[in-house]
Amino acid sequence: MTTKSPLLARPGAVEAGGADAGVASHYGEPLREQRALAGGTAVVDLSHRGIVTVTGPDRLSWLNTLSSQQVTNLTPGQSSELLLLSVQGRIEFDARVVDDGASTWLIVEAAEAGPLAEWFNKMKFMLRVEIADVSADWAVLGSTRPVPEWAGLLAWEDPWPHVGAGGYSYAVVGEDAHPGLERPWFEYLVPAAELEATVGDRPLAGVWAAEALRIAAWRPRWGAETDDKTIPHELDLLRTAVHLNKGCYKGQETVARVHNLGHPPRRLVFLQLDGSQHTMPAVGSEVRSGERRVGTVTSVAQHYEMGPIALAVVKRSVAPEEVLTVLDGEEPYTAAQELIVAPDAGQVVGRQTGFLRGTR
Repeated sequence: MTTKSPLLARPGAVEAGGADAGVASHYGEPLREQRALAGGTAVVDLSHRGIVTVTGPDRLSWLNTLSSQQVTNLTPGQSSELLLLSVQGRIEFDARVVDDGASTWLIVEAAEAGPLAEWFNKMKFMLRVEIADVSADWAVLGSTRPVPEWAGLLAWEDPWPHVGAGGYSYAVVGEDAHPGLERPWFEYLVPAAELEATVGDRPLAGVWAAEALRIAAWRPRWGAETDDKTIPHELDLLRTAVHLNKGCYKGQETVARVHNLGHPPRRLVFLQLDGSQHTMPAVGSEVRSGERRVGTVTSVAQHYEMGPIALAVVKRSVAPEEVLTVLDGEEPYTAAQELIVAPDAGQVVGRQTGFLRGTR
């Protein structure tokens, strides 16, 4: 059952659907709200997010053995991101991580919290850890700037798009040119009972605004850009969520093999959609090259400056210069692709490590 945020009682609030059910999609002026969120004058209600805590003296070393990320030495207040993978290296959970010195807090999508806590409890063995799904007791507020009045709250700062220790960029642009730099992102943990008081009279933006900024930053989202076959390389998640030099964990063999070969089967792209139409394609619409289906639209938004934009996952073989068509039923949309993940990551890996594949 979806719990509705008390902030839906604010004037103009329109509830979102799907993965964002329970909070506002907007409060009557989506583009104005987006501009305010981007400028740091508004915050967004993310109280539908799931929150799982891990306490106990073994918590960080235990999470380190299970996940793709090196978190053993995570210091209080330091933010990270970790993935839990299948044996085949496919993404099963994607968690935002911050530790307060006594507990590790994992912020996840609403649909992940229950299954994640259940899976963790199966993996406890004899270690000194305790797991709790505290989603009902805690809420999340998002902002593109630090909020001075909330300095006492625990906050997760998105490491995206910076390449972390042990990470690797699959992007076609350098870190200093990455559009994610235009979207700093903070998620504050707030007791659910204090959500309204914490927001006070601060301007609110809906999740439509947050989604538009996320898409423009090329930031993948679990449940949107992921499916049951997604591996981290396809979404450029090695930059923030994978440590290539840490110890063994489930899925590591696939991560290493695909990285060394440099050929993930699919790649994330950013789409600039034809803005002359009065509608936007639905998530799940086909991406076509001529008559051939080559991918799927995973996220769509109206950006306050760029107009209609989207993320899509397409086959690696799609030519970078190709203009694509998005087909929503019988409605076609012209889509210019902007490369995110390099179409031939093997050549990128080779150049950046000092040799070209096949010429070592």
